[in-house]
Order: sequence, then structure tokens, then C-alpha cells
Amino acid sequence: MVANVEQQLFLRSEMEDFLFAEAELLDDGEFHKWLEMCSEDIRYIIPVRLSRERANGDGTSTAMTHWDDDFLGLQLRVLRLDTEYAWAEDPPSRVRRHVSNVRVSPKAGTDEYDVRSNLLLFRNRGDSPQHDLISAERQDVIRRGQMGLRLARRRVVLDHAVLGTHNLAHFF
Repeated sequence: MVANVEQQLFLRSEMEDFLFAEAELLDDGEFHKWLEMCSEDIRYIIPVRLSRERANGDGTSTAMTHWDDDFLGLQLRVLRLDTEYAWAEDPPSRVRRHVSNVRVSPKAGTDEYDVRSNLLLFRNRGDSPQHDLISAERQDVIRRGQMGLRLARRRVVLDHAVLGTHNLAHFF
């Protein structure tokens, strides 16, 4: 039993290290390096949040998303940030990601892990005293391969049904 507990603690620590390194790259604007942490078959989804009765689903839309990207879509978002056409992020926002409550479940018979975490994203632009606080749960699949750990799937479930931010030009 002790070895199993030690293995679980090591696995959670390993996944936390991955998520913390990812947050640091994104906070520092190292988007190309962040993209290297993603698998080439990634799916990155931010469904629209709905306010509805519990009997009518989990509170997310199955038909509408803020984002629904594959690797190419994420790559294009990153490349666009290198151009003069990224008006929403020029000058760049100051963003800080706070990752917490990491829960890890190995997927049976695979080298993949279901990893859920909570995220609080702080964002400030320009000289404005106003800021955005966006709270969400991330439902990730992290895959172990020859190149190490890679993000294979991310579903960001926002806690907001109505977003007060001017845009979603940042990664969660």
C-alpha cells in the first residue's frame, strides 16, 4: 500500500511540475516553447458556459465553443502573435496563471493520464487599473511518450456564463 501511495504522490508531483512549467511559459509569453509541450493530435476546447437546471446537462454547450482548435489552429494563434495583426495583444497583456487542485487519474492500459486542475487567470492590459479574473476548471489528457509528457487534450470549463473580458486572446 505504501508503494502505491508513493507512486500516486510521485505521479501527481510530476503532473503538477508539467502544469507549472506550462503556466510559466505562457505567463512569460514563450508561446512557441509552450506549443512544443502539445501533442500534434491535440484538441483544445473552451465550450460556452450555460446556466441551466441540473437535469438539463452539465452546464456547457455541446454546440457552441469559444475555441475548438487542433494543433494547426493553436499554431496559427501562436504565429499570429508574432505579427503586427495581433492587436488584442499588442502591447501584450500581463497574465498570471494560478494552477491548483491538481487531480490525476491514470487511464487504464495507456500512457495517458486524466488530469484536472483549477485555474485562476489574472489579466491586465496597458495602464488601466482594471483587470480580468477568469476562473475555470481544466480537464486535460496528458500523454507520456518518447519526447516526455505532452498535452493531448484540454477542455476548459469556464466558471463564467458571461465573460467580462474584451477578448479571449490568451491560452488557459
